Amino acid sequence: MTGLALLAEVGTTADIPLIRTIGLLSDTFGPLAARALERLDGGTAHLLWLADRTAGWGRVYVVEALCRLDDPAARPWLLRKAIDGDFLNGYFAGRVAVAARLHEAVPEFGRDRELLRHTGHLLYMLTHSSGMGMTLRHYPHSAAVLAAHARHVGDVPPTVESFRVVATLALHLATASTEDCGCTEELRTAVLAAYLALLDREDWCETARAALAADDRWLLWFADHSRPRLRLRVFEDLTPADESPEEGN
Repeated sequence: MTGLALLAEVGTTADIPLIRTIGLLSDTFGPLAARALERLDGGTAHLLWLADRTAGWGRVYVVEALCRLDDPAARPWLLRKAIDGDFLNGYFAGRVAVAARLHEAVPEFGRDRELLRHTGHLLYMLTHSSGMGMTLRHYPHSAAVLAAHARHVGDVPPTVESFRVVATLALHLATASTEDCGCTEELRTAVLAAYLALLDREDWCETARAALAADDRWLLWFADHSRPRLRLRVFEDLTPADESPEEGN
């Protein structure tokens, strides 16, 4: 630990292979490894290498360092890979949206499925990140990104993953205040209507039914959790669930 702390302050580019290797033990050494790479020339490329190989708290430190560097070279990765589904993503989701200039990328949603999918997960995290990081309420471009996501998310075949994201966003828009949604009442109503129309579409319902038949625990929990605040056709024949999903699932 002492050696890595010294490298974080006085290390040179010759030390990068060692720093990257130590950084793979990211839960313990992530903060110092990220700091060391951040201050060295060419640090962005090495942080991206490490980001692709870390998870949990280690990923938090590395992604936050990438956001602080504000290097255009990191934006494609931040726009498409930063959010990996871990609840700890809530610490940096808002920073990623700002640093990657997500609002400037929304014209690409219609032709970049990876960007669209990742944006859905990022918005999902911004509904869950209160007390951790930026939320939809404080992200300055929530309205534009939500509207663009709602316009395009139905253009691609539904998956259980996309159903989960859209259902969560719909519930948030239906129950949170206008301020907590980060948009005007008019836009909130329009985006919610678009999401509900998708969730009622037969191909989306069939996707959810197949997952429910396979005892998808999250969908079973959400069906119970969302009643009566959000009435979705696919859940009409279900009995209330007694069990919540495991934390983080």
